[in-house]
Amino acid sequence: MAISTAAGSALAISAGTPATDNAAGYAALTYTEISNVETIGAIGSAFDVVTFQPLKGPMQKLKGPVNYGSLGPTFAIDDADAGQVLLRTAGDDTTNKLYAFQVTLPSGAKRQFGGRVFGNPETVDGAGSVLTAAPAIEISTPIYKIAAPTT
Repeated sequence: MAISTAAGSALAISAGTPATDNAAGYAALTYTEISNVETIGAIGSAFDVVTFQPLKGPMQKLKGPVNYGSLGPTFAIDDADAGQVLLRTAGDDTTNKLYAFQVTLPSGAKRQFGGRVFGNPETVDGAGSVLTAAPAIEISTPIYKIAAPTT
């Protein structure tokens, strides 16, 4: 695989949830792209490090629980954008509903997962800046990687 820039990447959200928690379930959903995205952030899981230090011997390091990660995208606010409206709705949702997300890379490869939006703070800076929002999306399911289509 050749290296690539992030230019052309996209973030999308679905109000639906997959019938099955697997790649096929997420692929069957309809997604609404969120416009004016400037950054998406790191996508990927990590294990907590569990340590044990015996009195005699080296420290033991083991894999603990998995944390699927979080996204901190930023985007220019557009109140008429359907994707942004759905993202704000997810941020205001107090029911702990899972929303499905999809990141499309420039190659056409996709990353799909379920997450919850923990707020959608807006930034209002100086006169020479754009109004932006930076939601906190906590990933709550495995991240399903779909390869780019072959041509």
